[in-house]
Amino acid sequence: SPSLSSLPLISPSLSPSLSPPSLPLFICSFMVAAPIFGYLGDRFNRKVILSCGIFFWSIVTLSSSFIGKEYYWLFVLSRGLVGIGESSYSSISPTIIGDLFTNNSRTTMLSIFYLAIPLGSGLGYILGSSAKVAAGDWHWALRVSPVLGITAGTLILVFVPEPKRGSADQVGGRIKSRTSWFCDMKALAKNRSYVFSSLASAAVSFATGAFGMWIPLYLTRAQMVQKTAEACTKEICSSTDSLIFGAITCVTGLLGVVIGAATTRLCRQKTERADPLVCAVSMLGSAIFICLIFVVAKKSIVGAYVCIFIGETLLFLNWAITADILMFVVIPTRRATAVAFQSFTSHLLGDAGSPYLIGLISDGLQENYTTSTLWRFLSLGYALMLCPFIIVLGGMFFLVTALFFLDDREKAEKQPDTPLRPF
Repeated sequence: SPSLSSLPLISPSLSPSLSPPSLPLFICSFMVAAPIFGYLGDRFNRKVILSCGIFFWSIVTLSSSFIGKEYYWLFVLSRGLVGIGESSYSSISPTIIGDLFTNNSRTTMLSIFYLAIPLGSGLGYILGSSAKVAAGDWHWALRVSPVLGITAGTLILVFVPEPKRGSADQVGGRIKSRTSWFCDMKALAKNRSYVFSSLASAAVSFATGAFGMWIPLYLTRAQMVQKTAEACTKEICSSTDSLIFGAITCVTGLLGVVIGAATTRLCRQKTERADPLVCAVSMLGSAIFICLIFVVAKKSIVGAYVCIFIGETLLFLNWAITADILMFVVIPTRRATAVAFQSFTSHLLGDAGSPYLIGLISDGLQENYTTSTLWRFLSLGYALMLCPFIIVLGGMFFLVTALFFLDDREKAEKQPDTPLRPF
């Protein structure tokens, strides 16, 4: 997963607002490039674009690990280039799966694919932190994943088929031409299920972006309050909390996506609105346990990890299901554009700003008590409390999606029968 090369390594001694400048640049370049690759993915050979994107980010990531301090600006620029490479296959991969499978089998395959998000994030913490500590040099954290990326790109180019758009939905033969990009965007803006599920996805991205940046630091500060750890003043600090948090992210990602797919298949036997309803319930449940993290962390680190485990499991339930909702309500020739703009929205309203916002709130709260260990811990916890409220808002968006889901799905199933204007 690309997450191996993009996650930051945070020292517990850093101020929360001092997030690495390369991370916002990475996310911003990802957002800007995604719509471009969405356009290309709806019109040209997808697996070629997919493989080229993987090769590009792998080479850039590996090259960036050899950049010296005197060329820091070049390192930051390379992080932006990684975002461009990653946006190519993040926009296109789900559409290939959507054209190879349908219904429950598509849900299963999308679930397997989206395991890479939490699994890659978790492995990013584990492998990146381990490589940094083992080598005594953080540059080695960027040399782990490129070999895996090049291998994956080669396998995709050689073995993955390029299915005809709409073939799995049996509409491939009815699609005579493609619509213009402006027509696609207008149709997506009118697709209520797509709009509200994209907003819900942004809420998930907001929380996961903030957690990935600040939860390990928050738990480190909790241990300082409990007198079980001391403040780190070294350049390279202990990465125990990052390792544990990474391991939890891996396991909860696996459990969440698998449980989400199984629950959705089961609930489809009871209601046709199962997909958005499962997402809504899981997010609302997740918000409860994430709130509990900040209640128990002061007294029990183990209790905080238990709440993180349950909260993340529920949060990760909706990743593959959200993609499946998109496949149901968007016609095949617009899916890459739809995935790209959903990614754009998720990052723009989510993790592009959430780490900085949480850090800004925390710094504002501790402004007059900068030397207080307790208040540094509490201020970051109060700032992170914004996340469960955003998650509840995301759950509400999924409930609204459930209201329009059946109508939008029916429109998508019938639309290929109508004449399409060429782009």
